Amino acid sequence: MEIKHSHVVLDACCVLNFCASGHLIEIIQSLPSQVVVAEVVRERELLTLQRLADESNEDINQFEAAVEKGLLSVADFNSGSEEETFVNYVFELGDDGESATCAIAVHREWAIATDDKKAISFFQREAPNLKILSTLAIVKYWSEVANVPSATLRSVLTAIRIRGRYMPHRHHPLLGWWEDMMR
Repeated sequence: MEIKHSHVVLDACCVLNFCASGHLIEIIQSLPSQVVVAEVVRERELLTLQRLADESNEDINQFEAAVEKGLLSVADFNSGSEEETFVNYVFELGDDGESATCAIAVHREWAIATDDKKAISFFQREAPNLKILSTLAIVKYWSEVANVPSATLRSVLTAIRIRGRYMPHRHHPLLGWWEDMMR
């Protein structure tokens, strides 16, 4: 995976998966770009994380710590054009998180990370120059850059599958890698 963009905007599904892994901070630190979430996603994500968090609130703490350390920035719309694009994308997708993520990325020429098949298909048509990453692409990148032991990686992927309720679709380009790592 090659990232040439200054920023990567994470969608809600990726934030959830990285928090579920227990390694959010390490994963985003491995990326050669500033990692961002849209304000819309942050608002929604904190509510979802609160519902998913166990008694120790580990998921919320990871998220908040990443923001406090400046490892995860929060971006809001900074122009009427971004807001207009957001509204148009919501009309097409019916989801605020993916729409905000992509509106910001398109206008600022940043990469996005999402696992939503409908959003990916839409953005490939509407913004073909947009770099789209996935949970698996980023986790694989992290595992290679950080030289993560296979037992740890298996544990991370299992946590993403169970706590994040994530399974790569049958046509995901990294499905074979996922299956190999889960053995």
